[in-house]
Amino acid sequence: MTKRHLFNGYSVAKEKLDLYVAMQNLNRETITYAADMIQVGMKLPDIKALCEDYLLKNGADSFWYWDVGAFIFAGDETTVSVSGKDYIVTDRAIQENDIITIDLSPQKNNIWGDYARTLVFENGALCDETDSIKNDEWRNGLQMEEYLHKTLIDVAAPDMTFEELYYYMNDLIVKKGFLNLDFLGNLGHSIVKNKNDRIYTEKGNCKRLSDVEMFTFEPHISVTDSKYGYKREDIYYFNNGRLVKL
Repeated sequence: MTKRHLFNGYSVAKEKLDLYVAMQNLNRETITYAADMIQVGMKLPDIKALCEDYLLKNGADSFWYWDVGAFIFAGDETTVSVSGKDYIVTDRAIQENDIITIDLSPQKNNIWGDYARTLVFENGALCDETDSIKNDEWRNGLQMEEYLHKTLIDVAAPDMTFEELYYYMNDLIVKKGFLNLDFLGNLGHSIVKNKNDRIYTEKGNCKRLSDVEMFTFEPHISVTDSKYGYKREDIYYFNNGRLVKL
């Protein structure tokens, strides 16, 4: 008999859940690989190619978001929020002390992965632990991202609407002294088969969180008058009424 997990209000075969987990694991592996390979002086197009090549060689068959597998931003570009259809990777080179956001969107057989991390390099080396980052602004930004994701786990409930989550998180972002940089003001979207079918964590969306199988949480934040932005993206779903990171 096929094992099934309760996926929000859906009964979903374990095999399907495993496929999504595999895509997210591939994303995690790709970030680790890229972090090990990035060096001072490397250009952003080379990092993009490095990530996309790794994704395709290790399980992805294509990229679901405008056929871009890796969106790469560094330095003052990390505040940029742009649709994938308008994204153009710049020729910027990585500096001795730099901040880099990598946003990945692989798929295999229309099973999506969606994952982003902001990395910090100081004195030419990756900072493995957020608390060890010496630059106060960068450390505080990444700590805030971690706090927002922890808060999501604490407050999200199956009957909460996407609009309610939108207001709760945006109020929290402002209360903590940050800004939402997303070009549409939203904080994530449902995971579907066609990118045009997504619904968003945005004002006016009265669908419940449990009305979809899975959704992303991807706050893109900064502080006033800063040239640096931070992003952390994961996929979440409900398991027996409790929100779980994929």
